[in-house]
Amino acid sequence: MAVDPEADELSFFPLLYWPLVAMPELSDGAAARLKAYLRRGGLILFDGRDAGADMAGLAERLDLPRLIPMPPDHVLSRSYYLLREAVGRFAGGTVWIEETGEGDNDGVPTVVAGNHDWAGAWAVDDALQPLLPVVPGGERQREMALRFGVNLLMVALTGNYKADQVHLPTILERLRQ
Repeated sequence: MAVDPEADELSFFPLLYWPLVAMPELSDGAAARLKAYLRRGGLILFDGRDAGADMAGLAERLDLPRLIPMPPDHVLSRSYYLLREAVGRFAGGTVWIEETGEGDNDGVPTVVAGNHDWAGAWAVDDALQPLLPVVPGGERQREMALRFGVNLLMVALTGNYKADQVHLPTILERLRQ
């Protein structure tokens, strides 16, 4: 559903998808609400649908955290599916994530950005047939784009639960006591 950051209660949405088609006009109130949403752990996927969008103006307006290229071992690469890259309708390019530390939101980013047209890879018609071609990898690339979407949802809904697995022996020992 379309979300209006000016009027809608954003806390109901663990993930917001934001296609970067053109620089949006944001009121001070909408910008403040989006900043609060991110501070409280909401996640926004900024998707440059034309494989060349620039989000510098939006980043400044929302006072976004510093973004870094997504490391290969990031939770988005392994929250459910094990992925080598986060492809969408377009392959290649950089996926940018918020630079987080261990204590920052449990290491889970609140911002993911790229020029991959993820929604274009995910889009299907009423007969569940793809609406747009994926470039250059065909249907295997579309499958990988869907897997990235699942991983993204897992992170938005559960955070970095996989990081807790390193503590599993300690947790089990405490439960035995």
